[in-house]
Amino acid sequence: MKHLHLVGLLLLSCTCPLLCAARREAVALVRWKASLDGADRSLGPWSMANSTSLCRWRYITCDSAGHLSELNLGGARLNGTLDELDFSAFPHMEKLTLSRNDLHGTIPAGIGNLTSLVVLRIFDNPSLRGAIPRTIGQLKHLVVLELDGLGLGGSLPGEIGNLTSLENLNLNLVVLTGSIPPTIGMLVKLRVLDLENNNLTGIIPVEIGNMTELQYMHFQDNYLEGSLPGTISRLINLQELGVSGNQLGGHIVLEFGNSSLLNTVDIAKNNFSGMFPPSICVGGALKFLDARYNGFTGIRHRTFRNCTTLRYVDFTANNIVAELRVCFSDHPKWLTTMAFSQNQLYGTLQTDRREDLLCNLTNLSLLDLSNNALHGDLPKCFWDLPNLGLMDLSSNSFSGVIPFSRTCQVKLKYLLLANNHFRGTFRLGLKKCINLTTLDLGGNDFSGTIPSWASMSLPKLNFLRLSSNMFDGIIPHEILQFRRLRVLDLSKNKLTGPVPDDFTNFTAMAQEQESTGITYADPDFSEKRIHIVWKNVNYAYSLRIRAVAGIDLSGNSLSREIPNGLTTLLGLRYLNLSGNHLSGCIPEDIGNLVLLESLDLSENQLSGEIPPSLAALKSISVLNLSSNGLSGRIPTGSQLQVLDDPSIYSNNPGLCGFPLEDCINSSIAAQAETSLDEDRETMWVYCFVAAGFIFGFWLYWGIFMFRSKTWRCAFYQYVDDMQAKVTKKIYSFISRFQADGSK
Repeated sequence: MKHLHLVGLLLLSCTCPLLCAARREAVALVRWKASLDGADRSLGPWSMANSTSLCRWRYITCDSAGHLSELNLGGARLNGTLDELDFSAFPHMEKLTLSRNDLHGTIPAGIGNLTSLVVLRIFDNPSLRGAIPRTIGQLKHLVVLELDGLGLGGSLPGEIGNLTSLENLNLNLVVLTGSIPPTIGMLVKLRVLDLENNNLTGIIPVEIGNMTELQYMHFQDNYLEGSLPGTISRLINLQELGVSGNQLGGHIVLEFGNSSLLNTVDIAKNNFSGMFPPSICVGGALKFLDARYNGFTGIRHRTFRNCTTLRYVDFTANNIVAELRVCFSDHPKWLTTMAFSQNQLYGTLQTDRREDLLCNLTNLSLLDLSNNALHGDLPKCFWDLPNLGLMDLSSNSFSGVIPFSRTCQVKLKYLLLANNHFRGTFRLGLKKCINLTTLDLGGNDFSGTIPSWASMSLPKLNFLRLSSNMFDGIIPHEILQFRRLRVLDLSKNKLTGPVPDDFTNFTAMAQEQESTGITYADPDFSEKRIHIVWKNVNYAYSLRIRAVAGIDLSGNSLSREIPNGLTTLLGLRYLNLSGNHLSGCIPEDIGNLVLLESLDLSENQLSGEIPPSLAALKSISVLNLSSNGLSGRIPTGSQLQVLDDPSIYSNNPGLCGFPLEDCINSSIAAQAETSLDEDRETMWVYCFVAAGFIFGFWLYWGIFMFRSKTWRCAFYQYVDDMQAKVTKKIYSFISRFQADGSK
C-alpha cells in the first residue's frame, strides 16, 4: 500500500508533461513487474524509488526526448502474463522484444495502443495462447512482426492488411487455422512472409501477386490446396519459394521462375502434375530445386540449360517418363545433389555421342537414380568423382561387370547397387574404398567366394548386404572382424560349411545402440533409405538409424550346429538362419538376446528341446521354429503366449504345449515308463531270491542224502548245472520283459 501511495503522490506532483509521461511509463512497468513471478531476479532495479532514472533501467532505451523508445526483454526469463501491462502508457515505444521467455496467457487487445511501434518480437513463448488480436491492425507503422513459436490458435485476422508498412511477417509455428486472408495482398512493402508449420487451409490468394517486393515466401507444412496462383509470376524480386508439405496440385504456370533472383524453389510433397515448367531457370540464379513426391510426368528437353548455378535438384517419387540424357544434356557443372529415384527414367548413362554422362560433375556428392528403368554398363569415371559420397543406382537394369579405376575416392561412404544384373566376383576395386559405411550388392548375379580381405580393407562398414546372389564357398572367419557392422545379410546364396563361431569382434552388435542420428557432412544423406527384410517384411530404414542390428544367413546350405557365440551379440534385433542344414540343439543361452524382436530358425535339422531361456525374450514379436526335429514342451512366457499361431512350431512332431496340443499324452507315457522301471526292479529281486532258495535247499539236503564221495560229487555237479540253467532262464525272462516294456 505504501508503494502504491508513493506512486499516486508522484503522479499528483507532475507539473511537466514530460515528467508525467516518464512517471506513467515507470508506474506501468513497476505494476507489471509486480504481477510476474520471480521478476526481482531480472527486473530488480525497476522500482518507483529510482523512477527519475527510468532511462538507465536495465532493458530500456530512451529517445533523445527522454521517452521510452525500446523495451528489449529477450531472454530475461520472465514468467507471467501480459495482462497487467498498460500498453497505452508507451505512446513513443518503437521496439518491443519479449522473445524467449515463459510468458503465458494471451496477447491483450491493448497491444494495439502501441501506435508508434515499428518492431514487435514475441517469438519463442510457447505457452502464449489465444488468437492474434484484431487490434494488431492499428499498428500502422509496424515494419517487423515476429510471433514465431507461440501457442496461438485461430485464424490470421484480415486486419493484417492494414499494416501497409510491414516488411517482415514471421508467424512460423503458431498453429494458425483457417485460410490466408486476401487482404494480405495489401502488404505491398512486404519482403519476408513466413507462415510455415501451421494448420492453414484453403487456397493461396491470387492477391499474393500484388506483393511485388516479396523476396521470401514460406508456406511449408500446412494444408493449403488448390493450385499455385499464376500471379506468382509477378513476384520479380522473389528469391525463395517454399510451399512443400501441402495439398497443392494441378499444373504450374509456364511463366513460373521469371524472377532473375529466384535461387530456391521447394515444392515437394504436394500433388502437382503435368510437365515441369521449362521456365524454372529463366532467371539464371536457381541453386536449390526440390520437387520430391509429386506427380510430374515429364521434363522438357533442355529445361536445365540456364541452370548454370544449380547445386541441388530432387525429383524423387514422381511419374517422370523421359530419357535421362535428354533431361540432362546440359547439366550444371556445380551440381552437388542429383536425385531422380522412383520415376520412369530410361536409357543409358551415355550421351548421344557415346560419351559418359555426368562424368564432369566433379562437385557431385549425392547421386540417386534408383528405382528407374536405366540400363547398360556403369561408366568407369564414377569412381574418380572426387566429392561423391553416396551413389544409389539400385533397382534398375544395369548389367555387366562393375568397372573400377585405379582409385576409389575417399569421400565415398554409401554404395547401393542392389537389384540390377551385375555379374562377376566381389570386385577387388572395392578394396580401395576404405571409407565405405554402407555396401549393398544384393539382388544381382555376383558369384565366387566372399573375400577374406573385406573386413580389413573396409573397416568402417556398418551395413553389408550381399543377399540374392550366387556367392558360394564358406563364410570366411575374417568376416567376423567387422567391429562397426550392424547389419549382415548374406541370405539366398550358395554358401556352405559352418557358421563362424567367434563373434567377439562384432562390437557394434554386442550391445544396444542408441537410436540417435548420426551427423553427416552432407545433411542430404539423412533422407536416404536402405531396405532390410525384417519380420518377414521389406522395411526401408533411414541411414541415420543406429538401433537396427541384425544377421540374416537364410536360404543357404550352411551346416553343423548354431554357434553359441551368437548369443553374445546382445544388441541383435533380428536373427534369421532359416532354410539351411543346421543341426544340433538351439543354444541354451538364446535368452540372452533380450532385444531380439525377430527369430527365424525354420527349415533346418535342429533337434532336442526348445531352451527354457527362450521365454526371456520379452521383445520377440516374430518367431518361426517350424520344419525341424524339435521335441518336448514349448516354453511358456508372457511374450511367447502372445505368439499364438501354431504354424510357427509346425512340422516338429515331438513338440507339444501352447499353442499346439497339450502335453497330456506325454505325461501318461512318462508315468507308465516310471511304473515299468519299478516293476523291473521288483522282478529282479524276486528272481534272485527264488534262485538262492532253490540252490540252498538242494545243497543242504544233498549233504545228508549222499554220504559217498562219488555220489556227493555227482550231486554237486548236478546242482551247478541246475543253477546255470535257472540263471539262464531268469536272464531270458528278464530280457523278454524288458523288450515288452520298451514296446
